[in-house]
Amino acid sequence: MRDGTNDYLLRPAALPTWRQRSALRVLQLFGWTIHFKPLPGPHGIAVVYPHTSNLDFFIGLLSKWAMGVPYRWLAKESLFRGPAGALMRYWGGLPVERRSAPTGATQRLADRINDAAWMWVAITPEGARAHRPYWKSGFYHLALAANVPLVLMALDYGRKELRVTETLTLTGVQDADMARLRAYYQDVTARFPDQAGPVALAPPRAADETEQRRA
Repeated sequence: MRDGTNDYLLRPAALPTWRQRSALRVLQLFGWTIHFKPLPGPHGIAVVYPHTSNLDFFIGLLSKWAMGVPYRWLAKESLFRGPAGALMRYWGGLPVERRSAPTGATQRLADRINDAAWMWVAITPEGARAHRPYWKSGFYHLALAANVPLVLMALDYGRKELRVTETLTLTGVQDADMARLRAYYQDVTARFPDQAGPVALAPPRAADETEQRRA
């Protein structure tokens, strides 16, 4: 879904800081453009899809700098160990709490979002670069727990565009909410299309069985 995206095309001359202009120019050297609509408020979840390559991280980081928006982002705890951990945190990373109960970790992060003066968290709901049949549902439960909107980030290698122009407020009716997400992402091309997972959450029974296998 691309209606009106050109209205939000970022151009170096219109950006206020040297860092924004430099980040955008680097992306443009590789043929990328960014379409960015101002965020709807101080708190929310940015859903990033698709995620099939390590290159996605660097495009996302440059895009974050170009937009001038200090998104935080979630990643596994192992990435934050050692000297690299300080750099990951400086870039906005937040380690995922894998050792605590999912519901407790979700509520703590929801409280942290709402307690902050400004906090947007970027999440890749596929959870891994390899193909998976379902998205992880953490982003969905977090948005409901924090009562915040979603901004949909489309990382489109087919057009070499990062689009951040669509906002979605969840209703809590999962099937209807996911149908709207599928409609938005239906024409987005991953770097490795065969590795992109479908825009779907696992049925409740499948989700329960997955959690039991992890336990």
